[in-house]
Amino acid sequence: MATEQSGPTIDTETWPGILGQARTVAEALPDLLAEARQVGNSVVSGWHGRRRSGPGESFWQFRPFVMGEPAKRIDWRRSARDDHLYVREREWEAAHTIWLWADLTASMAFRSRLAQVTKRDRALVLLLAVADMLANTGERIGLPGLTRPFADRNAAERIADALTHLAGPVALPDTSAVRRFSDVVLIADFLDPIDQIAAWVGRVAGTGARGHLVQVLDPIEETFPFDGRVEFRDPEHGIRLTTGRAEGWREAYKDRLEAQKAGLKDIAARAGWTYILHHTDRPASEPLLLLHSRLSGAPAALLRGGE
Repeated sequence: MATEQSGPTIDTETWPGILGQARTVAEALPDLLAEARQVGNSVVSGWHGRRRSGPGESFWQFRPFVMGEPAKRIDWRRSARDDHLYVREREWEAAHTIWLWADLTASMAFRSRLAQVTKRDRALVLLLAVADMLANTGERIGLPGLTRPFADRNAAERIADALTHLAGPVALPDTSAVRRFSDVVLIADFLDPIDQIAAWVGRVAGTGARGHLVQVLDPIEETFPFDGRVEFRDPEHGIRLTTGRAEGWREAYKDRLEAQKAGLKDIAARAGWTYILHHTDRPASEPLLLLHSRLSGAPAALLRGGE
């Protein structure tokens, strides 16, 4: 079940299981970081970031003065070097932060025979790859509830290190530090109650921040190819349920899943957010390319393939 909290509180009974999950994540992070770099590099090859002219303090370039502009814009020192008049342009700057979060709860550790990676590992690869790409363009990145926003070329390593100290993973992170002019990227399976997800999105959207929901599912969660006697187990609570004819549940299950996905799309649309669906049997570069484009402000009409 999804929970949102700023500081995880763990009782003594659940601590051994949480500690085991944390160790599993920590052991996987070095390899996942290397994979994230490889995937990220394949997506951003040839991309030059968000630099452009606009209000700010950093020097951008000199350009020729255009008749009709205010004379106060002329840089007289530069203009004295030859017979032309020049304007000093400054680089566009905005107080912009991207908050990143991946659901690392027990349900994300699932992997079926139809995929080669768990949902958790794919979510981490996407998270680290996004961090690496954003760091290369000078963006400020943060993990809500874990780190303050920072701009660092080694952001992916810092994010990975922070995650190794995550005591209790939560599906929906703390939102108290999110402000206007921010982007929030949440990578999860989003199989929790839709009203909890809607409430979380509502709180974040209320700050004026933009959001991006990336739903990661194992392909078997879409197809439900089970027949005969099957035991199902809830990884979050350990509840077990055995059915004698699993195939009889297939249509009802698919309808329920489609309703969940439709609910997520509707929540995102009403908040002005974006939604991407990704299956773990597909390359990680696919959702990363879509997410990269949406963070860069590409028109929604060009991005319908991710819905």
